[in-house]
Amino acid sequence: MDPGLIAIGAGLAIGLAGIGTGIAQQGAGAAAVGATAEDRKMFGTGIIFMALPETIVIFGFVIAILLYAGMSNFNG
Repeated sequence: MDPGLIAIGAGLAIGLAGIGTGIAQQGAGAAAVGATAEDRKMFGTGIIFMALPETIVIFGFVIAILLYAGMSNFNG
């Protein structure tokens, strides 16, 4: 496989995962701020709900690392 296409795939994995995380955090952040404004005890729950979408970026980063590792083994 072409190393250039692998690099594009790795970039798309991280970029699209970042966009998805931003969209997910948009709603979760607004809800967390609203819940914290009403009840200070909800702060911890809001932080957890803000951290959950970050796993999407971590998955995209792992996929990019796997793609780059496969690119270094390219014998083309």
